[in-house]
Amino acid sequence: MKYLITLPILICTLFFFSCKTNSEESQSIKEKTVKMELTLDQANNLASLPLACVQKEYPNKTGHTLGSEEDLAGPRTLHPSFYGCFDWHSAVHGHWSMVKLLKTHPNLQEAERLKLVLTSNLSKENIATEIAYFEGKHNKNFERTYGWGWLLKLAEELHTWDDPIAKELSQNLQPLTDLIAEKLIDYLPKLQYAVRVGTHSNTAFGLSFAWDYAQTANHEALMNSIRARALYFYENDQACPIGWEPSGADFLSPCFEEIDLMRRILSEVEFKQWMTKFLPDMAQPNFDIEVARVGDREDGQLVHLDGLNFSRAWVFYGLAKQYPEAYRHLDVVANNHIAYSFPNLVGDNYEGGHWLGSFAIYALDAQ
Repeated sequence: MKYLITLPILICTLFFFSCKTNSEESQSIKEKTVKMELTLDQANNLASLPLACVQKEYPNKTGHTLGSEEDLAGPRTLHPSFYGCFDWHSAVHGHWSMVKLLKTHPNLQEAERLKLVLTSNLSKENIATEIAYFEGKHNKNFERTYGWGWLLKLAEELHTWDDPIAKELSQNLQPLTDLIAEKLIDYLPKLQYAVRVGTHSNTAFGLSFAWDYAQTANHEALMNSIRARALYFYENDQACPIGWEPSGADFLSPCFEEIDLMRRILSEVEFKQWMTKFLPDMAQPNFDIEVARVGDREDGQLVHLDGLNFSRAWVFYGLAKQYPEAYRHLDVVANNHIAYSFPNLVGDNYEGGHWLGSFAIYALDAQ
């Protein structure tokens, strides 16, 4: 899998990638385009992150609501598929990371182990227990909407994986996928106001991932529901206060995540008109925003800001890829964000290691 990144040649040394200068570019040294390949060694390193946590039950933040003493149970009993990686949603996107890396680097050193973990965790029986949890009285809205979005992203990745085990895994997961899609369709008309924060409950993020699944699976009812609510929430937004960001524990940008959703929903003409009112400065060739700086990577909240750098990057890459004539310069801004946070991934404290790899993989894949 090759990634095209606009970076200073110096920044290449911050990555363990192989770099090659594109001599056809006539931009300044800061904006020279280099081809950067995520090497097999790096993919192996990234694969070690979910392998280290998807079957690690403790420590664990369950988010579990108890109706009585009968509901007392450990994470693996409650969630036999997604009990690891500290919390349910991180376990889900840990499984997504494994699938994504196997798709892009089928010769991974631990490929067979990754597949064994996937087939073990995503068994038909385990998924049935996950469904039963969501159908219980006290946890019907568990992980709404962040975990829901990642579950649909995992389903999308399995749906598009050309591997002998992919069909079985996709079929095993499908009942839970269908349940989450139904829950989202039921929930959105009741949600009167978008949740505009930089953490899990951000509405735009959840809808973006759900939209990707709906498009891939041709789920028209889900697409129609997302489109209608996205327009209701965001169509008339103007002058997003990007200067107020980030908050101290953000891993998503309220302004940029909204852009990431609306570029999916709107036509080209509609989107560009919308952006002239929402964040017009982003179209300026000199647009820049300082990377989010982490004060302590052993603090589970402060390390969120590394995630913010990756999530900002995937928004910038997505814009530059979809509308290069207007936003190609955002590649540089995205690269600077990744250059700050990427070197800290492998070998990081568990507070970041249990989830940040997924954010990095998704950001790089957005190019």
